[in-house]
Amino acid sequence: QVQLVESGGGLVQAGGSLRLSCAASGRTFSSYAMGWFRQAPGKERAFVAAISRNGALYYENSVKGRFTISRDNAKNTLYLQMNSLKPEDTAVYYCSARSAYAGTDEEGRYDYWGQGTQVTVSS
Repeated sequence: QVQLVESGGGLVQAGGSLRLSCAASGRTFSSYAMGWFRQAPGKERAFVAAISRNGALYYENSVKGRFTISRDNAKNTLYLQMNSLKPEDTAVYYCSARSAYAGTDEEGRYDYWGQGTQVTVSS
């Protein structure tokens, strides 16, 4: 099992940047593919980005070129660097882990979830 704790959310103006972190504890972090999802008010949770065990990256189209997912296996930490933020990026952001090699955009394929961190982008 793995426990996930997100941090780094907050309030930022449009065009600004934030870096989210997800600290993992429990089983070996490097054995998981990881993902970020977000849930905006009144909407279902949606895929943002994923990273495979070998570092392969996947992004939702609206964040390509603005967001960067990365992992530091030595620190058991997943990151999401978010630049050029827009009001429509406002959401609760969740870190997720799956006991598999490859990342995926399918929410149901993830086994573990953090509690979420709020990101609010003002116009």
